[in-house]
Amino acid sequence: MSDIAIRAVGLSKKYRIGQRVKYKALRDVVAGAVGAPMRWLRRGSQEPKEPERSIWALKDVSFDIGHGETVGIIGRNGAGKSTLLKLLSRITAPSSGEARIFGRVGSLLEVGTGFHPELTGRENIFLNGAILGMRKREIERKLDEIIDFAEIEKFIDTPVKHYSSGMYVRLAFSVAAHLEPEILVVDEVLAVGDIGFQKKCLGKLSDISSEGRTVLLVSHNLSAVSRLCRKAFWIDGGQLNLVGTAGEVVGAYLAHGRSHTGEARWNYEEAPGDDRVRLRAVRIVDGDGETSHVLDNTHPFFVELEYDLLRDLSGFQIGFWLLTAEGTTVFVSGDREDVEGAAGLRMRGRYTSRCKVPGFLLNSGEYSLSAASDMRGSEIIFVKENALGFTIELTQIPLHSQARPSGILSMPLEWKISKEQGG
Repeated sequence: MSDIAIRAVGLSKKYRIGQRVKYKALRDVVAGAVGAPMRWLRRGSQEPKEPERSIWALKDVSFDIGHGETVGIIGRNGAGKSTLLKLLSRITAPSSGEARIFGRVGSLLEVGTGFHPELTGRENIFLNGAILGMRKREIERKLDEIIDFAEIEKFIDTPVKHYSSGMYVRLAFSVAAHLEPEILVVDEVLAVGDIGFQKKCLGKLSDISSEGRTVLLVSHNLSAVSRLCRKAFWIDGGQLNLVGTAGEVVGAYLAHGRSHTGEARWNYEEAPGDDRVRLRAVRIVDGDGETSHVLDNTHPFFVELEYDLLRDLSGFQIGFWLLTAEGTTVFVSGDREDVEGAAGLRMRGRYTSRCKVPGFLLNSGEYSLSAASDMRGSEIIFVKENALGFTIELTQIPLHSQARPSGILSMPLEWKISKEQGG
């Protein structure tokens, strides 16, 4: 037991849908109790009750996490990842089952978790430290390091209600990471920060795990999960779908449910989107115009996104991002790059946006394609992860090599050899 940091046994959480808690005064309770027998007689004892509408956000989840393990938790939106972290952080109670925590837990589940808006940044550092059970002297020892990491020294004595979301998350992460909990629980809040701070946070998480502390990381950044975590959980529909090494779990997650025929198609009811646009199909087309999931690295291919515009839209774009089997993003592209075709108003109707990917670009291997659309780069209309998968086969090996070259890209670059005069 001494090697176990977290043990979950049959952990479940049930939520009622569409029911609000009604608060009653004492007189309402007394009146209700007095009148209950008469209401029961009038209705009849056999009257069926209205069925309870509920959903299991988490159902019968069991696992062990050892001290010093860094565990990534992945899954689609609504799968139950955040619910699991809230249960482990004691923010909410399970409907059944139990979770035993052996160590002090630091949580970062939402922007500004545990912060009091009227207190300054400095005061909130001491508040969070006290919640974690730390002594004032311990907090004072870490104070300068926390402030430096968060990069908000100028505003540290300003009430946090005046902070931007980026300032909130920088300070919140810095507090959670530096006050040395034995177990650190981090949700996808790092996505709020800028790119530079995200890299800084990932570096800090790597340092924490190397110090022997336990880290639970929920993230859609599959590359970060593969890089930081040795172990991963895939949660789907509130249940633990797969446990294994990070590479195995990320690979299985990317492969799950995607088309391997070169095309994924949806009917109107199931199509990603809303009352403005519906994605009807995603296709990989080879240089001969044929739909295919196995491609030659020497030839270009095309990504086609077929969609219905249900109303006239201005500022709309649709695009895709390409990932390796390990979850690393290769590139992102959108049809706004066709300046002439995407400019102005798009009238309602069915469209196909087509992107050409040149030959001699990708190395051999398995790839995954995800699609998304938004309005002027701000409001996201839909995201369809892992829409389909395809394979690049290396039919032409570079002259300098007799084996598959390393790296994601395999494009020839221009070289020129010149001999110096007199050499």
